Amino acid sequence: MDNPKHENSRRRFLQLAATAAPAAVAMAVAPNAAAEVANDAPKSRGLRDTEHTRKYFESARF
Repeated sequence: MDNPKHENSRRRFLQLAATAAPAAVAMAVAPNAAAEVANDAPKSRGLRDTEHTRKYFESARF
């Protein structure tokens, strides 16, 4: 057990295991969460006809 190389490899394995497990869970959950957000997005009906947009179009005429 006094072998430092053996200790480093064991320590590296534990660090990798500690970070890989939550990362795997996040990767499994992330696509589902992104799909839910995309489905909840309001559907755009295009440009709304408001006083502000009418004034802009009048000023932009040639």
